[in-house]
Amino acid sequence: MNSQDKTKPQPAPASGDLDEQALFYHHYPRPGKLEIQATKPLGNQRDLALAYSPGVAAPCLAIRDEPDTAFDYTARGNLVAVVSNGTAVLGLGNIGPLASKPVMEGKAVLFKKFAGIDVFDIEISAPAVDEMVSTISALEPTFGGINLEDIKAPECFEVEQQLREKMSIPVFHDDQHGTAIIVAAAILNGLELAGKKIEDVKIVASGAGAAALACLNLLVTLGARRENIWVHDIEGLVYVGREALMDRWKSVYAQPSDKRTLSESIEGADVFLGLSAAGVLKPELLARMAEKPLIMALANPTPEIMPDLARAARPDAMICTGRSDFPNQVNNVLCFPYIFRGALDCGATTINEEMKMAAVRAIAALAREEVSEVAAKAYSGESPTFGPNYLIPSPFDPRLILRIAPAVARAAAESGVARRPITDFDTYLDQLNRFVFRSGFVMKPIFTAAKKAPAKRVIFAEGEDERVLRAAQVLLEEGIGQPILIGRPPIIENRLQRFGLRIRPGTDFEVVNPEDDPRYRDYVEEYFGLVGRAGINPEAARTIVRTNNTVIGALAVRRGDADALICGVEGRFDRHLRDVGQIIGKKPGVCAFSGLSLLISQRGAIFFTDTFVTYNPTAAEIAETTVLAANEIRRFGITPKAALLTHSNFGSRDSESARKMREALRLIRERAPELEVDGEMQGGSALSEALRKRAMPDSTLTGEANLLVFPNLDAANISLGLVRTMMDALHVGPILLGAALPAHVLSTSVTSRGVVNMAALAVVEATQPA
Repeated sequence: MNSQDKTKPQPAPASGDLDEQALFYHHYPRPGKLEIQATKPLGNQRDLALAYSPGVAAPCLAIRDEPDTAFDYTARGNLVAVVSNGTAVLGLGNIGPLASKPVMEGKAVLFKKFAGIDVFDIEISAPAVDEMVSTISALEPTFGGINLEDIKAPECFEVEQQLREKMSIPVFHDDQHGTAIIVAAAILNGLELAGKKIEDVKIVASGAGAAALACLNLLVTLGARRENIWVHDIEGLVYVGREALMDRWKSVYAQPSDKRTLSESIEGADVFLGLSAAGVLKPELLARMAEKPLIMALANPTPEIMPDLARAARPDAMICTGRSDFPNQVNNVLCFPYIFRGALDCGATTINEEMKMAAVRAIAALAREEVSEVAAKAYSGESPTFGPNYLIPSPFDPRLILRIAPAVARAAAESGVARRPITDFDTYLDQLNRFVFRSGFVMKPIFTAAKKAPAKRVIFAEGEDERVLRAAQVLLEEGIGQPILIGRPPIIENRLQRFGLRIRPGTDFEVVNPEDDPRYRDYVEEYFGLVGRAGINPEAARTIVRTNNTVIGALAVRRGDADALICGVEGRFDRHLRDVGQIIGKKPGVCAFSGLSLLISQRGAIFFTDTFVTYNPTAAEIAETTVLAANEIRRFGITPKAALLTHSNFGSRDSESARKMREALRLIRERAPELEVDGEMQGGSALSEALRKRAMPDSTLTGEANLLVFPNLDAANISLGLVRTMMDALHVGPILLGAALPAHVLSTSVTSRGVVNMAALAVVEATQPA
């Protein structure tokens, strides 16, 4: 393939196999998962002079005279190196540094997405300890922190120890300490539920690698006694006098005992810590453990014992795994992004025991917190309750960064390792709060809610479209909902095969054939009853119900044959909306439909309304739309902040548009006094508190608005298109507001991902009607 060919769009792989999909994902549209972007403008000669010569001399000299100012003038304070020599990659073993690069890029993506930290992944050909230490320590001027990754034991212990002694920036081996922090938090909470004290419990470990030993070391710091810890590896028990596969780190846990096997030492154990291999812990061994045992079966992808087997053998057991499909997932992403966030923000010179302990306690405490209304929405509207199935928070809990980063920064200051201690934690928390809603995980509460909801049937009007077919497979794979596709069965079957999709009609999902549907007569009768006095005669009704898929889908929802409708992937928006309006209709008390659009970009999430429906709404319609939009935004776990936009800034102009938005504000405040809203204002004032306060110091809107309300369809739709294109933002919507039942009319430019997003939202709406 030549370089020109590489830039052309490529078809998706003709197989549903995960490996092929992963290769496609990593290859197209650009190889890899990362890119570098400039953070300063470079649009003219002066910008060039400031960015490079001669202007760059000033920060260079400032850093020469005061090295700590590098955190003020360069990206160093938010830059971490993810470093590996590829000797212990995931479950792949020693595959070498080059083959480890996709994993390191993946780690970099997690840092950026969860904590806003920039990363260079660095894969080094340095198998020996001294080579690694020499290479990595030489990188100190570039980075604010070092994350060691996938280095085999026992070399990883020596590398980290030497680097921590040589370098004055945080060095953190996540395979060890990230796992240990989460395990420690889970064990603290599990023991609390069991009514046990850590200094009294017996801990039996299977596995003696980097992660296992780090877990045990941290548990000892928490108060566990070494004489109560029994460690096993492939040679059996680690005992005093053993010579095979021993090292100075493992020897710390050698027991003076004649026992040799796991079955011998597990008698009376309170905690099983597994970081070894699938199937190591047999169900019959559980019967010999103490009351209310805590099972940490963390081997991946198959744990030492599957939770269902463990629960059958010991119903009183509390169980954690490394898998996302079971409760209590031990996932390093629970902590490492936020530990580095706190360490970088206070200029920590290391990540010490005090900082790790602060992270443990923050995670453990978060699981015990009463969940706020906003946070509960991230868990599908159900407040998770501290207990055997909720020992540790979800990796996607938006509160993690708000608890861990400040705790780590505070511990760094109190232990004397913070170069730039944070003095105003209220302001710091506000900064972190704003990041939470700019992190790209805006849709996570919706997907979490959809997955936990009872199975809801989503009917797709354009069931033959490739985007819908791909979305249907995702819905089934993710357990989001049960798709029903309207279309001709042979066409759907052929296209599924052509696109390499695994799902099959009649087996995985229902197909409604408009040419041969047994409910046809009932649907015609229902439809004519609705539109018979709107210019539709019986013959036309029969034709429409045979040929108009949106009508079929809307009737299915109205009659209870489906729970939600998705249409509009093909054809004109207004025609689909007409059919939805005639059949499903509006909610009681709603005057008019309106359209809400969500844009998700690097800047964060922002909602626009009305982007698709009403050409020139009245003040009353704008007020109604704003209140409906605010209610919809709350489903995302976001507190709405609405700005009513026009060319006038708080009375600076007295045009018709300005007067309309002022009247809308009055009506909104009457109807929803709890809503944070202000206007009329210009777009800049909506997004900049400084600009807004300059024009109106006592504005009732704080921070940045996240709901932009426009005076007419032209302004809303044009703004949406421009911002979407300029910011390369993901569009979710349009979200139809005001329908009596869940129904959404999408745009013809929607992607398969967009179809999935809207289907998930429709499932949530069907489960949690406003």
